[in-house]
Amino acid sequence: MTTMTLETFCPPRFGAQRRPERETLGPAVGEVARLLGKPFMPWQQYVADVILEIDPRTGRLAYSQFGLTVPRQSGKSVFILAKSVHRGSATRFFGRRQNIVYTAQTRKDARKKWEDDYAADIESSKVFKSRIGVHKGNGNEHFSFINGSRFGIESATEKSGHGGTLDEAYIDEAFAQIDARLEQAFRPAMITRPNKQLGWISTAGWTDASAYLQAKVKLGRAAALANSGHGLAYFEWSAPDDADSADPNVWIACMPALGQVRPDGSGITLESIADEFATMELPDFKRAYLNMWVPKPIEAVESAVPPEMWAQCLDRESQIASAPVFIVDVSPSQSWSAIGAAGIREDGFPHVEITASDAAGVDHRPGAEWVVPRLVQLNERWPGLKVVIAAGGAAESLVPALTKAGIEVEPIKGGDVAAACGLFYRLATTAGMRHRGQADLTAALGAARKNVEDGEQGWRWGRKKSSADITCLYVATLGLWVAMQSTDVEPSIFFL
Repeated sequence: MTTMTLETFCPPRFGAQRRPERETLGPAVGEVARLLGKPFMPWQQYVADVILEIDPRTGRLAYSQFGLTVPRQSGKSVFILAKSVHRGSATRFFGRRQNIVYTAQTRKDARKKWEDDYAADIESSKVFKSRIGVHKGNGNEHFSFINGSRFGIESATEKSGHGGTLDEAYIDEAFAQIDARLEQAFRPAMITRPNKQLGWISTAGWTDASAYLQAKVKLGRAAALANSGHGLAYFEWSAPDDADSADPNVWIACMPALGQVRPDGSGITLESIADEFATMELPDFKRAYLNMWVPKPIEAVESAVPPEMWAQCLDRESQIASAPVFIVDVSPSQSWSAIGAAGIREDGFPHVEITASDAAGVDHRPGAEWVVPRLVQLNERWPGLKVVIAAGGAAESLVPALTKAGIEVEPIKGGDVAAACGLFYRLATTAGMRHRGQADLTAALGAARKNVEDGEQGWRWGRKKSSADITCLYVATLGLWVAMQSTDVEPSIFFL
């Protein structure tokens, strides 16, 4: 590996290229950062120069979307603030009444960032505090510019951005987004704006829990390699998967803020990163400082069903005597799917399991593309399968393919899902059911948490609150519910 120095500009591992023949608003954004007392580092200026290039054919911004993934403490918050203040102030190019919004993991997270960093920087700025009004009213936090522009925060929900037009939107900490609902809410509100820009910004996510960002990174890398000069501009500072995490040259090559010390003495030094490497768990260090993807850590929290009670339901030789019920669950992000079976034993106990495939082990796998072909195989053994879906669930995307394959589809009411969760919990905690001790199902149950926000409508296993994928638990839960309705149930497949 070529040794680099801290004075060397750290180029992105993947990045849109600057077109020098184009004019750019980047230097003006850099000047805003300087006036805020936080001058841009080389990487920040480079990104600003590229994403604010002006297409000479149209006189408008060449890029309508940009993606940025960098290690922690690289300066992305300063970048967002400077760019937003510039957008709200640059009336000559953008026009008056620009509407800018910022989101993070939750509205609470967005407010904390906005108040602790953005508002504090404006209030302490000699240049901007007289030009920008800071409004901290709960639920209405925003900056108001003298030209009528507005920079505020939004909740990270599918309703964000509704009711008006948007000129610029930021999805910060994009690793925490479970799907594209936030982006899908922003895009229609931006469609008519001439110089719109949507930015998604983050540190690397978790390999098993950041489906939205994974998809965006894939698109971004392809865009960077294509280098079309319009549409999406993507930038990624990260270490390759096979990099030596202990090598300081690796740190220097992927941390654009390393060695960039500000006039006030703040900044990241090689010594401080060495201390972090010596004291952090390796996966945490890789994700935070090398911007590498790692599995999500399992939270040390109490299981909804105590392990000793689940163990009382164990029978590794358990068999179904009735006609089996087949069940399928697809996670909301479609990052995981599972197929299970349930039925009644000869002694009357209900039995649940994850089905097994000779080619792939148990039917609990990433994605959803494999589900329909696997169901077709099951239909060959159990002709006449009925597929029952929960209206509005992720599995609706599979219905056309199932119908084409000749598998009948029927809906299941949401109220029955809540009732099924309650039944499963009662039987699992009273030794009233049987299972074979399959690792995937046991892990899902250990990760599951109750979502009690439904009030009088009961509760369900909470997707967001659980510490790992729980599709296996949902197939067992719904299968148990159907199997308990009768000891002579025709094969059925349930989706959630």
